[in-house]
Amino acid sequence: MKLFNLPNFITMGNALCGCLAITFILGDQPDLFTASLLVLAGAVLDFFDGFAARLLKISSPLGGELDSLADVITFGLVPAFIARHLLLQTELAQTYPLIGYFPLIIALFSALRLAKFNVDTRQSLGFIGLPTPANTLLWIAFPLTVATTSAPNPFWIAPFISNGYAIMVLAVISSFLLISEIPLIALKFKGFGWKGNESKFVLVAGSVVLGAIFQFAALPLILVLYVGLSVVFNNKSN
Repeated sequence: MKLFNLPNFITMGNALCGCLAITFILGDQPDLFTASLLVLAGAVLDFFDGFAARLLKISSPLGGELDSLADVITFGLVPAFIARHLLLQTELAQTYPLIGYFPLIIALFSALRLAKFNVDTRQSLGFIGLPTPANTLLWIAFPLTVATTSAPNPFWIAPFISNGYAIMVLAVISSFLLISEIPLIALKFKGFGWKGNESKFVLVAGSVVLGAIFQFAALPLILVLYVGLSVVFNNKSN
C-alpha cells in the first residue's frame, strides 16, 4: 500500500491548515481571522486533492479515509471552536459557563456526517445533507466579516456576534443539516451547456453577485441559496 503520493500530501496539507487554525483560536490571543483564512486554504486543498487524484488516476480507499480524517479537523473541529469562542464572548455563556461547551456538537455531527458519507452509496453523484466544508463557510463568515468591514454588520451577521441564544440555535440547525436527508446540488458540471446545469449556473451567478455586494457577509446567504436551490430543483426533477 502506497502511503505517500501527491493527492495524499495535499490532503495532509488540508489537515495541517485545520491544526494551525485551532492553535490560532485557542492561543493566548485568539485570532479567528487568521484561523478562518487557514480554513479557506484547507478548503482549496480539499478540492485539489480530489482533482489531483483524478488527474493522476490515483485512487485508493486509503486516500478516501485520509480525506475524511482531514475534514474532521478542518471542517469539524475548527467551526466548533469558532462557534464556542463566539459563544464565550456572550453574556449567556459568562453567566452559565457550561453552556460554552454546547457548540462542540458541530464537531460531533460533522464526524457523523463524514462517516455517513463514506458508507452511503447514494452520495456517489451528489450530496445528501450539508457537506462539512459548506457548513464551515457559514461559521467563518462571522469573524471574517467583523475583521474586514468598518460598517455595521448586516442583520444576518450581527445577532451571532453577541447573542448566545442565536449562536446555540444556529449550532443546532447546522448540525441537523449535516446529517439531514435533504438532497443537495452536486457541484460537478455536466459539460458547459445550460441543460442539466441550470441549478449550478444559478448558484454560481447568485454567489458572485452576493459576494460582490456583501463580501464575506455573503457566505451565510450563499449557503441559504444553495439549500434553497437544491430543494427547488430536486422537487422539479421528481
